[in-house]
Amino acid sequence: MTIARLPLFPLNTVLFPGLVLPLNVFEQRYRALMRDLLKLDEDARRFVVVAIRDGHETAPSVPGLPDATALPELGPGAGFGGDPLAAFHSVGCVADAATIREKEDGGYEVLATGTTRVRLHSVDASGPYLTGECEELPEAQGEGAGALASGVVRAFRTYQKRLAGASERSLAGEQELPGEPSVLSYLVAAAAVLDTPAKQRLLEAPDTVSRLAAELKLLRAESAVIRSIPSLPAVDLTRQPMSQN
Repeated sequence: MTIARLPLFPLNTVLFPGLVLPLNVFEQRYRALMRDLLKLDEDARRFVVVAIRDGHETAPSVPGLPDATALPELGPGAGFGGDPLAAFHSVGCVADAATIREKEDGGYEVLATGTTRVRLHSVDASGPYLTGECEELPEAQGEGAGALASGVVRAFRTYQKRLAGASERSLAGEQELPGEPSVLSYLVAAAAVLDTPAKQRLLEAPDTVSRLAAELKLLRAESAVIRSIPSLPAVDLTRQPMSQN
């Protein structure tokens, strides 16, 4: 069991291994984190993205922009209650900060890539930003992943077409999907239009086979629902919004 203490970056979203996450960093606690990361070698600039449980999030704002009406942050655990560990889902994803660019206003634009799942065991709020003891979770594939992956690809194609049709949009061309089952499972989990708890359950799946099986069921159910609805708000599966912090 590999346990390391890493900085935490709580968000109202789920990061999956292999997926890219753009961040607009404006809060003081996360500015401090970025300043410390810039002091490290590029291959050591890591932090953990953990999804915030419902009911523990700070004041909402437009994605990527600060809320002018919100109270100033009072510390690294502000907004997360007396026990920050209880405010977060227990499984998160390590992010490599490939790009950290300081802006004129002192904030940062960050481009991070998910790498490895971790389980959060404890949270320390004694520093300028939250850190946590994290246990690496290896990705087991399980038996029958290849056959399930083929089924998920077909179901995802159907889901995309029905979603595009329901929102009166056209697909610009079929996106090439990876053949490796675990990579496919994370890509589909990220691209499907699901709420945070559903995406979190996919991240926490014990192995690739379990995740693919859950996705196959979800995609078929969602496709059936979309088919029965005359129109939906336009959704662009290829666009990832800049996350707030």
